[in-house]
Amino acid sequence: MKKTEASLTWLSDPEVFEVNRIAAHSDHFFYEKEEEVSLKERMPLRQYLNGEWRFSYGENPDKRAKDFYREDYDLSHFLRIQVPGHIQTQGYDHMHYINTMYPWDGQEELRPPMVSDDYNPVGSYIKEFELKEELKGKQTFLSFQGVEAAFYVWLNGKFVGYGEDSFTPSEFEVTSFVKEGKNRLAVEVYKRCSGSWLEDQDFWRFSGIFRDVYLYGVPKIHVQDLFLHANLDDSFREGTFSAEWEILGREKGAELELVLEDPNGTVLFKERRSAENGSISCRNVGTVQPWSGEKPYLYTFFVRIYDREGSLVEVVRETAGFRRFEMKDGLMLLNGKRVVFRGINRHEFDYRKGRAIGKEEMLWDIRFMKRHNINAVRTCHYPNQSFWYRLCDEYGIYLIDETNLESHGSWQKLGQCEPSWNVPGNLPQWKEAVLDRARSMLERDKNHPSVVIWSCGNESYAGEDILAMAEFFRQRDPSRLVHYEGCVWNREYEGCTDMESRMYAKPEEIAAYLDSDPSKPYISCEYMHAMGNSCGGMKLYTDLEDRYEKYQGGFSGITLTRL
Repeated sequence: MKKTEASLTWLSDPEVFEVNRIAAHSDHFFYEKEEEVSLKERMPLRQYLNGEWRFSYGENPDKRAKDFYREDYDLSHFLRIQVPGHIQTQGYDHMHYINTMYPWDGQEELRPPMVSDDYNPVGSYIKEFELKEELKGKQTFLSFQGVEAAFYVWLNGKFVGYGEDSFTPSEFEVTSFVKEGKNRLAVEVYKRCSGSWLEDQDFWRFSGIFRDVYLYGVPKIHVQDLFLHANLDDSFREGTFSAEWEILGREKGAELELVLEDPNGTVLFKERRSAENGSISCRNVGTVQPWSGEKPYLYTFFVRIYDREGSLVEVVRETAGFRRFEMKDGLMLLNGKRVVFRGINRHEFDYRKGRAIGKEEMLWDIRFMKRHNINAVRTCHYPNQSFWYRLCDEYGIYLIDETNLESHGSWQKLGQCEPSWNVPGNLPQWKEAVLDRARSMLERDKNHPSVVIWSCGNESYAGEDILAMAEFFRQRDPSRLVHYEGCVWNREYEGCTDMESRMYAKPEEIAAYLDSDPSKPYISCEYMHAMGNSCGGMKLYTDLEDRYEKYQGGFSGITLTRL
């Protein structure tokens, strides 16, 4: 049952991480008309709410504008702020960088899941809009692609929902909330919540609405979720294809048409089904061009929905790359061949915008990597914007897609491993929160061939909760491997990872591991860290590629600097 009233108690309750949010789903494109398909990401059924918003800042909940969400609230004293953007880069709160510790350590005696009452900056956002013509009369949803770290939403004075997890979308159905004429959207953003104990990444500590906000409408029959499986047979030349889909909306006699095309537009198969939840089993689609970092061939899958009169209702477009990524004889193989990751750990960051980056910055990073023989990225340490994955599909970058989880300060204190109050650990009250973060990432990103490995997170020690994340990844998506480095601190939980993954191990330590005839291949998930400095000695690592078959590369800590 949907909740109709907001509560501040949710901020310190690890078992409340979303209220009224819809289920996570794939990020495919959809349109009402055939001619709109060529627009790609410029979807007419999407209405962006980016730009200038009205804004009020409070240092803590007591100093916030408490009733600002009411329709008759006087906004004359509200200032203005840009969305997407951080409040700290626009004159509010203060800049703060910290690595392993929690930002409140040394200032307050807090333990999970406590949240400070004295310092917890609150941003009160207001956006007024009129629903655009294409969305009128349709089932309508409100999407927040990234809000740090917790937020409450009201539309036209009515409570819509609550979300945490700064780096995956939170979406709410708002069909019954929108109205003709002017609508007032109110969002209350808190810098800290119980989820902040899971977001202790080594980065600048920001807050605010830092990714896109938009409304979208769906046709009367709509593909809500799509899971494509484009694989290769044992010859690595013949393609096998299957798909699953979920439909929102029903109409007796409605049908959907499934079409797979190669890069030249040649139809590999076409099939018609009734417009309801369903799947197609593994199909041999003939000789295909495999997807790889060197040759990122992409095929196109269409779902067209027709109502009972035969009129087109919706066109869904998604790309697919035929590839097989697997573990065989202790090696990670792509399309039957050993793969070596010459990768980097990439933060979404710009020195002016913080993490509120756009397409220009992402394209710069892609060009830089391709020019410098960088073939892989670990999305340290959270899921990136959806557009990044499409670029990696198109240009050929292998991804370790990392869950938004890091609790470094809860188990490593002053450099020592001391997990007495580690989260999530084996604590049942945190289990659903971290599983939700894993699920939100996987369901959004599952159709991107660039994603070859799911990661359970970063520097969060080990325990049953993280092991449950790994098992979720394997059960939901057996076509990819699972990564987690933290179990090196507690070998009881080696089942969290399919590969040996270490940080900053010396070359001789890696060689010692590989000389021991291990069952798992090795990667350095983080090494050679440099912020604008040189990387002397890197050759000692890259030389291991030729000496040991099970050394399969690594991901350096080099920070890209755009000039």
